[in-house]
Amino acid sequence: MARIPRRSVAALALLAGLVGPLAAPRPAPAQPTDLGRVERLPEQPGAHWFWLSDVLLHRTALFDADRGALLGTITAGSPGVGFVINPLFSRERHEIYLAETYYARGVRGERTDVVTVYDDRTLAPLHEIPLPPHRAEYFAGIAANALSDDGRFLAVFNLTPATSLSIVDVVARRFVAEVPTPGCSLVYAGGARRFFMLCANGEALVVTLDDTGEARAVTRTAPFFDPRGDPITEKAVRAGTLWYFVSFAGRLHPVDVSGEALRFPEPWTLLEPADAGWRVGGQQHLAVHARSGRLYVLVHRGGPDTHKASGTEVWVYDLAARRRVARVALDNPLVAFVGQQTGLAPASWTRAILRRILPNTGVSAILVTQDEQPVLIAAAQEPPTVSIHDATTGAVVGEVRDAGIALSLLFAP
Repeated sequence: MARIPRRSVAALALLAGLVGPLAAPRPAPAQPTDLGRVERLPEQPGAHWFWLSDVLLHRTALFDADRGALLGTITAGSPGVGFVINPLFSRERHEIYLAETYYARGVRGERTDVVTVYDDRTLAPLHEIPLPPHRAEYFAGIAANALSDDGRFLAVFNLTPATSLSIVDVVARRFVAEVPTPGCSLVYAGGARRFFMLCANGEALVVTLDDTGEARAVTRTAPFFDPRGDPITEKAVRAGTLWYFVSFAGRLHPVDVSGEALRFPEPWTLLEPADAGWRVGGQQHLAVHARSGRLYVLVHRGGPDTHKASGTEVWVYDLAARRRVARVALDNPLVAFVGQQTGLAPASWTRAILRRILPNTGVSAILVTQDEQPVLIAAAQEPPTVSIHDATTGAVVGEVRDAGIALSLLFAP
């Protein structure tokens, strides 16, 4: 099928936006009792709750995948700056931690960096911990901050352009120290007192803290990937003590953080010769279900250096057997957007026809919930839509209406 030019796709989306308000049922007018009411989230989060950040609305929003409903939002930092909206969660203390940047005059003026502590039931701010004004600002990524495995220390990645980590004691509510990390970027948790970073030469930089949060040791490993021949992406996922990174060519690189030193099990390929023409890609292209040992990988048809292109399928792998066990065809975001704006039911025959004639613009981010009946959440940027799939069968089981404008990253509470 010939691919419709991007301008035509945009025109269809615009048409849907114009027609939608006429075709869609009008919501009931708000009653006086609906205004000014503050809700409190349940003590126990839902199994299928998820967070989704939006770089234009400048928020991280909490949704319930079962109902397709918005539960609450956190807005962080000055609008237009501080793109990284990466929540970290402490269930023991019912807290959420966000590193934020503020400017006195919106996008200029005196800069203030803080880690803000939010209550995970009211989403209200509880405390601000001042930081040196060095926090990295870049388009939303999953490794901008990391929380130690015991939940006490938060590491914030800095870029000035020199790289470093700001260490925060979230229990004592204080900034502890800034650790220089030349040549190495981003940050991942690797133990109760340990973090690691990716280095430009293929090594990992390991930062080990003492009980006060000061750097006890800063060491480098041997290179575990080839930054020139086949670099890895930073969009890793973790299952237990194993992190998984994927390379541009589709090789999976495990990193084991269970021991005294990081270990690097033998990498293996996700793409066999029969998969020629397929590539891993997207803004957040890996998800894992720890209980079943299943890895979910967002893929698309494309050539070299298309590792950021949106995906049309999710391939599922058995991590223990190191083999693919399923393929999931993702719902078409363009059809979902047009259908939502025009009031078409997901199972309608009109949507079925549109799936056959409209190009699949692809999904940019995926997430899998960690319960016994997990769902696969797929978020698209162009146009902004969220579909919900049964993570076991791949069937579409729901969608989220009006999820946002510029959807970026998915997070589990």
